[in-house]
Amino acid sequence: MTGHYFERHGETGYAPTELTSGAWSTSEQHISPMNGLILHALERRLAERGDDGLAVSRLSVDILGVLTMDPFTIDIEVVRPGRTIELLEAVVTSNGRPAVRARIWRTAVQDTAEVAGGEAPPLPDPETLKPWDMTGVWPGGYVASLDVRQVGAAEPGRARAWATTAASLVADEPSSDLARVIGLVDTANGLAVRRPPEEWLFPNVDLTVHLFRTPTGPWLGLDTTVVFGPGGLGTTASALHDEAGHFGFAHQALTLRARR
Repeated sequence: MTGHYFERHGETGYAPTELTSGAWSTSEQHISPMNGLILHALERRLAERGDDGLAVSRLSVDILGVLTMDPFTIDIEVVRPGRTIELLEAVVTSNGRPAVRARIWRTAVQDTAEVAGGEAPPLPDPETLKPWDMTGVWPGGYVASLDVRQVGAAEPGRARAWATTAASLVADEPSSDLARVIGLVDTANGLAVRRPPEEWLFPNVDLTVHLFRTPTGPWLGLDTTVVFGPGGLGTTASALHDEAGHFGFAHQALTLRARR
């Protein structure tokens, strides 16, 4: 599916399109495209400063409330400046209130190839796998916009898959591979379903991504495990891959509620 997830309204304003509509409710935005947009907005801000030799090493997103399908703004500030490490914060404001707050660590790029190691085994080439239609489980424009390729058969709470999309983040604006990939990571919680979503609610309240390499290419590989605890808490944990191999990790905190 082609198209775009957002349209720009001024320097810091955006409007979502129907491709952002969510899986838990189609009247709300899915958080995944928003995560990618936050990185896109951050990179536009950083481009004004020029290359400073820093790279994104962590993105931590807290979802403060429902993201409606209304226009919103993204404001970015430097929390901790530095030449070798820097912390930035992005706040998404919708309908007059903060709806998402993200913090991004950037650290110095240097040659550490001689000590590199510890990655997980690579996933099979996505081009060799058959498409998997997630719309049989989840509604919404975001899920419908994805091209997903499952690696083997999924089990309750366990799945491996590739995801990509032909939709751009912002109309008429190029985005980096990093921003596009980050815009797909939150798909993980819908891949390894432990219980049917028509019986149980298990939305995530956050997303934290740690990177040990900047990803390239259009595909995101997810090696995902979902755990439900006995007291209403859950976690979704994923090893993240691009076509070159393992590049990072993602974790999501879940809140569990029965639909009754």
